Order: sequence, then C-alpha cells, then structure tokens
Amino acid sequence: MSETLRPSTLGEILDRTAQLYRRNFWLFAGVAALPIGVIIAMTALGTALVFTVPGVRGGYSTSPVIPILTVALLVLLVVPIYITAAVYSYAGLTEAAAGRYRGEKISIRGALKSVHPWFWRYLWFIILQGIVVAFIPAAIAGGAVGALLYGEHITGGNLATAALFGFMVFVVVVAAIAVIIWLVLGYSLSIAVCVVEKKRAWESLKRGWNLSRGTRGRIVVMFLLVFALAMVVSMIAAIPSLIVIGVMAAHGNGAAQSSTAFVVAEVVRVISDFVLQTLIAPISSIALVLFYYDQRIRKEGFDIEWMMQQAGMAPVQAESGFASAPGIFGLAQPASAPTLPAAPGISAPAAPPDTVE
Repeated sequence: MSETLRPSTLGEILDRTAQLYRRNFWLFAGVAALPIGVIIAMTALGTALVFTVPGVRGGYSTSPVIPILTVALLVLLVVPIYITAAVYSYAGLTEAAAGRYRGEKISIRGALKSVHPWFWRYLWFIILQGIVVAFIPAAIAGGAVGALLYGEHITGGNLATAALFGFMVFVVVVAAIAVIIWLVLGYSLSIAVCVVEKKRAWESLKRGWNLSRGTRGRIVVMFLLVFALAMVVSMIAAIPSLIVIGVMAAHGNGAAQSSTAFVVAEVVRVISDFVLQTLIAPISSIALVLFYYDQRIRKEGFDIEWMMQQAGMAPVQAESGFASAPGIFGLAQPASAPTLPAAPGISAPAAPPDTVE
C-alpha cells in the first residue's frame, strides 16, 4: 500500500476508485465479464436451438411439447451456470479491489481462484442478503397490499373508498421501496466483510451494518453517480444500433431487409450491453471496498494496525477452523509474533519491586 492510510472524504474515495480502476482496468473488466459472457453465450445457444431443433426450426412449432422442453432444458442449464459465474464475479471483484488496495499483485485467474474455497459461503451470503434486504420487506408489503385490496372489496368498492384504499396501497409500496433502499445501504459493506475477513454470512451482515453507520449518505451519492454514469453510457451505446437500423432501412426495402436490419441491430445492441455492463460493474465494487477500509480506519484504527503489522509488531489473529485463511484484517498473518533479543548483560527482574523510591 503506497498511500498513507487516513480517513478519506467522499471526493477522495471516488478519485481513488477511478485511479484503481484505471490502473487495473483489465483485471476488473476481466472479472466482471464472466457472468455477462455466460449470458451472451447462452443467448447464442438458445438462438441456435431455435433454428436447429426439429419442430422449432423456422420460428414455429408443430407441437407445443418440443419448444417447452427446449426452453425448460435451456433454463435448467443456464441458471446454475449463471449463478456460479455471478458469485465468482461478485466476490472476485471485491477480492481484487481489496488486494490492489493493499498493494498486492493479483491477476484475473488469481482473483477468481481465491473465491473457490469460499464459494458456498459467498453463495449463502448472497442468498441471505437477498432474503433480508428484498424478500422480507416485499413479502410484508405484498401481504399488506393484499389485505387492503380485500378490505376494499368487502366494503363495497364505492369511489371514495376505492380512492382511500388506492392511496394506502401507494403508501405501502413507497414505504417498502424506502425500506429496501435503506437496507441495501445498511448492508452494502457486508460483502467486503465476508470476502476480506472471511466471516460467516450472518456475522458479515451484522458487522457490515455496524460499519456502514455514519457513511450511508456518502454511499447513496456514490450509487447515484454510478447510476447516472450507467444511464449516460447506455444512451451512448444505443447509438450504433440506431445507426445500423437507419443505414439498412435507407439502402434496402422489403421484409427481408427489415428482418436483416433488426437482427444486425440486435447483435450490435447485445455487444454494446456486454461492453457497458463490463465497464460499469466494477465501479461500485471498488468504491464499496474503499468505503469499508475507510470505516475501519475511522472506527477501529485500521491504519495503526496496518503499520504495526508492517513493522512485525501486530499480534497474531487466528481464524478458528480456518488455519490457512487470512487474518481478521484480511492480511496474511505471520506464523508467530517476533521476539526482541535481550541485550547482553541485562536481565529482566524476576518480580516487580515492592516500593518505588
């Protein structure tokens, strides 16, 4: 780590995010491209099946059983592969960002390989986070909306009652969205805890919630900036598709030309989306890792711990049950704390003196 550790402002975190991304572009882009590449590969496979499977060829089917079975088999094949790729990419981006922040050399293969021993823990963390952040609030809101609709039904459904219940449903939906956003911000640092400190899923969520206190407003600004950037890049990426459609429509006529223009434009759009997602995905992961370490510095004195460890004076932090795992700070721990040799001719007192003169 070449830079001095100290609490950072939002501007400094965003600036360091851009620097880390620029200096390690191929590392982050390569890790982020994994799940998106899987989607594109499976889309191409599905398209090939549509035009090659008997009974589906030509875009129509003489029997509904064949296309249903084809789609079912494709889904059964795609979903596990995509989930696996997403876990490797999600955790690998965090691992790569943390490693580069600490000044370690890490490759695309190394980042993805580091996820392998902890794959099931990361998968369970993502599932548990989804349940806590989205499923539970959505289920509660859905139950409340259902109760309101039932109440509106049994009351007769006149105009005034319908307007009142409609407003209440709107309030419930808005409240659910607000709660989900609040939970997303509160647990946003939990993935860094899980990856860097190798804590279990529920422990990572609790620790991430505590670490995020005091910085959630800054995380909101970061997410808004990333969203705005994604929108701008998405609009720019749509330009090639529009150009292809316009050019082919101007130089051709008939249904065949229109179909060709649509297919070419769709291919261009898929490639543009692939590039867009690959470019945007690492930004928030890098920024969240920097927020994680910044909160560690502010709340736990991580900068002092880092300097002590670099000087060989940090105590050994053992991870119970994981002898080869990194220490609690996500850093390689020495086998034993160094012992300073005693000066010649000087021995330590056997016991402290009884009195001080």
